[in-house]
Amino acid sequence: MATHIGTIQPPRGAHKRRKRIGFGIGSGHGKTATRGSKGQKSRSGSSIRPGFEGGQMPLQRRLPKRGFTNIFKKHYAIVNLRDLGDFNAGETVTPQTLLDRGLVKQLGDGLKILGDGELKAPLTISAHLFSQSALAKIQQAGGKAEVISA
Repeated sequence: MATHIGTIQPPRGAHKRRKRIGFGIGSGHGKTATRGSKGQKSRSGSSIRPGFEGGQMPLQRRLPKRGFTNIFKKHYAIVNLRDLGDFNAGETVTPQTLLDRGLVKQLGDGLKILGDGELKAPLTISAHLFSQSALAKIQQAGGKAEVISA
């Protein structure tokens, strides 16, 4: 028996009817419309801010504060030498080329090159900071490290 396009229906239980609130006592959700009787939450236009505990000192104020946030902290984009394996010998690696290739999502306060992994090809790498091990491996591979001044 072929199914006609006009007779297709979703499977049973796929659609649940929404709860119709405030449609009379016969609906089971009439009169107080599922809000209960009296009190602040039953009133229209009432809203209690998140974290409010009825006047009791809220949890976020009862807990002790610890530490501090250093507002002068620098956030560098970090790239390891092993990530630079796709570059050809003699190529210049700049923060912009790393952004274009997707090796870095955002630069923040600058780019730092770390020495994890090996550098196969001699590259000219421009960055704001280099670790000591990265500098040694770049020179060992015959490349150059250029420091970008901020």
